Amino acid sequence: MNQVVEVVTDSSCDLPKQLVEHLRIAVAPLIVRFGSNVYEDGALSIEGFWAKAAGPHRPYTSQPAVGTFEELFGRLVSRGRQVLCVTITGKHSGTLNAACLAARRFGDAVTVFDSLSLSLGLGLQVLTAARAAQAGCSMGDILAQLQDMRARMRLMIVLDSLENLRRGGRADRFIAIVDQMTRALNIKPVINLVDGQLRLLGAARSFQGALRRVMDSVEQLGSLEHMAVVHTCRQEMAEDVAERLAARTGFPRERVWVRETGVVLATHAGPGVVGVLAVPAG
Repeated sequence: MNQVVEVVTDSSCDLPKQLVEHLRIAVAPLIVRFGSNVYEDGALSIEGFWAKAAGPHRPYTSQPAVGTFEELFGRLVSRGRQVLCVTITGKHSGTLNAACLAARRFGDAVTVFDSLSLSLGLGLQVLTAARAAQAGCSMGDILAQLQDMRARMRLMIVLDSLENLRRGGRADRFIAIVDQMTRALNIKPVINLVDGQLRLLGAARSFQGALRRVMDSVEQLGSLEHMAVVHTCRQEMAEDVAERLAARTGFPRERVWVRETGVVLATHAGPGVVGVLAVPAG
């Protein structure tokens, strides 16, 4: 079937570069800043990012410019294609708004979809959309698939602290207050996404205890369609979590993605993060 829909996303999706190129997904890079130095997401390796983060300037991120989306949309629309842009949650990023402003120039030719997720939560929706587009599905069919997947998706993240979220303005007052409590009691917070918003799911006395709570929650979901583990600077621990989840749920270990997240989640969550993405079977 002829492909009539092209997929655009932003660089927070954390998909492997080879997969993005194979599926011809257009990517708008977010921006990371260290003091007066500005980099497009992808210009720094993960190692380079953490080296700079250890320096005198804290990293900050910003959404792609409206013009970046306009350029991507215009190139694809000029080929006679419909464009579907899937972005990081609009509840914690201005990326969705930038894409929507750019889309106004193109009328019905461009549709913007809020993933209400981040990292591989966004990436998995983008992957689903791109594969459906290559199979010749219509825009309506693809949006229906995404809405169904988005509703079933669960993302839970264990942090060493809430300091980076608080400092970056990605947490509301409630979480800021909980941050004081977690630091005072030396407990580890567990965050999840609810309708695209970061919310406190719970806390534990240790990082391993928090991970057990997450794994218990995943096991209670029943049969799974997708599962992934994302992390910052915790490759060995993430691999161990993947092994344990596969054993507990019966989900094939070879289908559990393990990915170190890119600069967007790393900036706002900090080092030492482990997150689990699970999509129950529909």
